[in-house]
Amino acid sequence: MRALLPLLLLSARFAFAADPAPLAIGAKAPDFTLPGVDGKNHSLADFAAAKVLVINFTCNHCPTAQQYEERTRQLADQYRDKGVAVVAISTSSPAGLRLDELGWTDLDDSFEAMKIRARDRKFNFPYLYDGDAPQAVSKAYGPVATPHYYVFDAERRLRYAGRFDDDERGRDIKRRFVADAIDALLAGGEPPVTTTKVAGCSTKWAEKAGQVKAYMDKLAAEPVAVEKAGVNELAALRKNESGKVRLVTFWATWCAPCVAEFPEFITINRMYRHRGFELVTVAVNKPGEENEVLDFLRKQQASNRNLIFATDDRDALVDAFDPDWKGEVPLTVVLTPEGKVAWRATGSVDALELRRAILRELDARKPW
Repeated sequence: MRALLPLLLLSARFAFAADPAPLAIGAKAPDFTLPGVDGKNHSLADFAAAKVLVINFTCNHCPTAQQYEERTRQLADQYRDKGVAVVAISTSSPAGLRLDELGWTDLDDSFEAMKIRARDRKFNFPYLYDGDAPQAVSKAYGPVATPHYYVFDAERRLRYAGRFDDDERGRDIKRRFVADAIDALLAGGEPPVTTTKVAGCSTKWAEKAGQVKAYMDKLAAEPVAVEKAGVNELAALRKNESGKVRLVTFWATWCAPCVAEFPEFITINRMYRHRGFELVTVAVNKPGEENEVLDFLRKQQASNRNLIFATDDRDALVDAFDPDWKGEVPLTVVLTPEGKVAWRATGSVDALELRRAILRELDARKPW
């Protein structure tokens, strides 16, 4: 063990080498030109007229970052006429983000997903993308988490860096660090606080892609199986006494829309399964086609619970789950832990709509 210690320390040193140091208080704002969700490129010079510039390094996926979206929007409204500019930069690399880290979001950190977030949350500030390697702008500023706020004076010297306020959930805010820094600078004074520790998700650097691959390889190695489900099993499936939010999809190997959308269900399961959620797939194939179904499931890495109709009495099996269901596939249902139908769709699903339905149920029972 003593012989290994220098190697372990060396490994640890290199593990942290990729994380850049945060910009120092008093340092000049590094220049940047980044694409925005509005279809334009935005540079530091675009905000030259601002008396104070606030840059928020953020992302879509982090629940803490999401908590501050509305407060950031309010800040931009409150201080716009006072000569303050607010900019948000997504510093998260999609390549460095594991699927289980998306458990609190309906959107990933891609540029296209940023456009949806900005539209739906009515962002009133530029939302810029720096998620592709080498993430040069983010590394120049050095945000350690999302969100991480930087407040610059009129000469673009950093005067405050850290949290927006002292309560990320917004229930008992006592100190408004960013607003206090802005007010002090506008009044010609010094911010009462120059740095605070941040609260949020660690910055997802592109260099974490190797960790993501290792995680995906681990998922790919999980065993895949299929069970036969009769009337009793399907009735129990619908009743849902699992204590979890349950997503059920009925599909078949001969159903083209089912096959096309199946990977989305696997992704959703990997996103939310650590949050009191489960995916159950039910193949309406004939029992004799079990090997064909299992072969497909293995190719999809469907390590969730998988069922196949146990008999040829299709009507009885359909009625056992839902007497009002006519038997068409695909059929997708979200069940609450209380056994109520929270969302239902026949035909191909809208993936974003489905994710939002699942999140509503998860967040209603176990908010972050």
